[in-house]
Amino acid sequence: MSTRRLAMVVAAGTIMAFVQHVEAAGFKVVAHPSVPVASLSRIALSAAFLKKTEKWPDGTPVVPVDQAHDSPLRETFSRGVHERSVAMIDAFWQKQVFSGRATPPLTKAGDAEVVAYVRSIPGAIGYVSTGADSSGLKEIRLE
Repeated sequence: MSTRRLAMVVAAGTIMAFVQHVEAAGFKVVAHPSVPVASLSRIALSAAFLKKTEKWPDGTPVVPVDQAHDSPLRETFSRGVHERSVAMIDAFWQKQVFSGRATPPLTKAGDAEVVAYVRSIPGAIGYVSTGADSSGLKEIRLE
């Protein structure tokens, strides 16, 4: 098998494993209906939540919202999307805050609060349990 073909097979397998991991993890990504994207890669989603991406393609500010710090869903999201633990993400944010570069996303206590917040803020994006009622929001597919 050629090196290029092997790389393509490995990449496809990695993408499928990530999608299966997200589905098994029990979370879905939701956004305000005005958000101009229907899907995001894991890297793009991570960049949005780490505030490395500041605007959506239409110029609207990206407004991420996290689940509560002690939420098992947040740990699952952090490991699946950022490929780091919540503690490692906390260390990242401590450096950002200390250096005056950025502040972490707002946190909400659970699915209902995340849904209400995302529904009310243009450009907002969050994640909730797979079974959460996300009516009125756009579900973002992970590539």
